[in-house]
Amino acid sequence: MPTDQRPRPPVPVIIDCDTGIDDALALLLAVRHPGLDLRAVTCVAGNTDVDGVVRNTLTVLEQAGAPRIPVARGAGRPLIEGVRTARHVHGHDGMGDLGLPAPARTPADVDAVTLLRREILASPRPVTLIPTAPATNIALLLRTHPEVTRNIERIVFMGGAVATGNATPVAEFNVWHDPEATAIMLTAGVPITMYGLDVFQRVIVPGPDVRRLRASTEPGTRLAGELLAHRGPVTDEADPGGGLGDAGAVCAVADPEGLTTHRLPVEVSLAPGPTRGQTVVDRRARPGESELHGGTREQPLVDVALDVDVARYVDLYLTAVERPGGRATM
Repeated sequence: MPTDQRPRPPVPVIIDCDTGIDDALALLLAVRHPGLDLRAVTCVAGNTDVDGVVRNTLTVLEQAGAPRIPVARGAGRPLIEGVRTARHVHGHDGMGDLGLPAPARTPADVDAVTLLRREILASPRPVTLIPTAPATNIALLLRTHPEVTRNIERIVFMGGAVATGNATPVAEFNVWHDPEATAIMLTAGVPITMYGLDVFQRVIVPGPDVRRLRASTEPGTRLAGELLAHRGPVTDEADPGGGLGDAGAVCAVADPEGLTTHRLPVEVSLAPGPTRGQTVVDRRARPGESELHGGTREQPLVDVALDVDVARYVDLYLTAVERPGGRATM
């Protein structure tokens, strides 16, 4: 029986980010991949302050030659905690201090929650949300406008870890920054994929590819190379590559077959102390003594990424960002 060769319509997506070097890599991919329709971008404090996130986001979209995608300013701090940036990783300006020009574009005249609600409900097809940042905006949206869940296809978020954290020994930065927000998101009643550190840290663009991107005369392609170079050295010290980081979550939406997931119970540790912000992923084959003695808790089932086809996602990324004229036409 012949297979249906008709092209599939692009997946409508909204990115919620704290741009950030690897958030910028994610934006470049979302703009240029033909299988994705980036409908809006919302900004939240995280890697840098929220005003810096807005500026960086507008700059990346401008450098990428993106259409006039609406960008909105969101929460300036987590639900409970104070702001704790990651400038030691992303530079003072959040973009590797590359000296990028200030954007000519301006943000939308509505806040992030309003923009999220508007774009989700207006989409003719259910939207996939891709949070690559602390989940503060998403939690505020879900608590304020729960009706949006009827038009959300899936949430694919970069956050959490099954094994080792980076903000603490057990907690990943995005979840640790606002664990209450992540807990709200996980219990929203929509399908969720967790693209955590277990796969995040594995997708590395080799050094020769990074050098080729940096040598490009096309602004968006060259920016991808500069950002990847800032994320190195993570491979050969003589020719360092760079990690895709958050962009891997966008790869997972564009090509979900490159990701191996297991549907597992996940909860977020909210207690003060060394486990705060940990994503507790239950990989046991059967209930233990805690459950047998009545210790049950709300543990939503999440599609947790445990393995990734690294070469496949690297090729996907390079193919998209190196297309002539910006947006790919595969």
